[in-house]
Amino acid sequence: MPDVLAPAEPRHDYHFASDNTSGICPEAWAALEAANRGRLPSYGADDWTRRACDLIRGVFEKPDAEVFFVFNGTAANSLSLASLCQSYHSVICHESAHVEVDECGAPEFFSNGTKLLTSSGPRGKLNPAAVRTDIHFPKARVLSLTQSTEWGTVYTREEIAALSAVAKRHGLAVHMDGSRFANAAAALATPSVSLGTGACSPADLTWKAGVDVLCFGGTKNGMNASEAVVFFNPALAREFDYRCKQAGQLASKMRFLSAQWVGLLEDGAWLRNAAHANAMTRALADAVRGLPGTRPILEPEVNALFLEMPPEIAQDLQALGWHFYNFIGADGFRLMSSWDTRPSDVERFVVELRRALSARHLL
Repeated sequence: MPDVLAPAEPRHDYHFASDNTSGICPEAWAALEAANRGRLPSYGADDWTRRACDLIRGVFEKPDAEVFFVFNGTAANSLSLASLCQSYHSVICHESAHVEVDECGAPEFFSNGTKLLTSSGPRGKLNPAAVRTDIHFPKARVLSLTQSTEWGTVYTREEIAALSAVAKRHGLAVHMDGSRFANAAAALATPSVSLGTGACSPADLTWKAGVDVLCFGGTKNGMNASEAVVFFNPALAREFDYRCKQAGQLASKMRFLSAQWVGLLEDGAWLRNAAHANAMTRALADAVRGLPGTRPILEPEVNALFLEMPPEIAQDLQALGWHFYNFIGADGFRLMSSWDTRPSDVERFVVELRRALSARHLL
């Protein structure tokens, strides 16, 4: 084969691998710089942390919500689930949920053995029939929903409310893994014909629909390392501060976790970042649509595109410096956009995809 795919310039890295690969967004960076001035109290007894907690309560229209900051999503999910469960309890979740497949047994570890009971469901989503209990199972105590899902789909307000209603009938608390909650909130902030839903607020998608605790993601939305655990039911937060301390998640310089939230929430940058990432993924899906051998496996609802393309084409693109993961079988790949994905990134990817297809005589 002619060496038509050799880069004409030194190799660069182009990341569609994850929204974790982006840097810190300007709003979070500015807040960190401001928080770095002078000396402030430790362990969350500072004005930045108070402001961040109040801003989160305002976003969710829940003045009595209890808010805690931890370093990463695994800690947020694991510690919040542990606070809801005893060792003989279980958590119902989707078989592709991050808590099941990507957290190294942390939910079980921090809860002293709480079992995850998985259920299937199309497009990464559970349906109410998945919520069931039996005396032979570890007693179900929590229903865990991922918003947006590992398949880049979103639960609508109506779907969350239906699942929560069944959970409550069985005496289950409702936990939401919201590492990409911002992307879902941005997708549902305006009426959507394709999703069949009207405009929804963050409150509509959480406690008003029955969610008890949300792990609100900041890292994937432009922060450094900060996730917020938001207890909409304050009674469930009892002694959660001690749980964080024991798990090594109580930051002594807490202001550097919380200040980033102030930066993103004060003027709505958290939703702008997410909406931009979503828009870049839609642009990418539209740009590759109709190219031979490629097709979106699902229509993207947030910032994840699952794309079918020949494995040899994927290898050619990766050799040029494009990063993305093989996610489904041999020819299914996931491409993630982020707050800093540029239209030119999308355009360059499509140009080099077309070159690769042409070099392989597929275009």
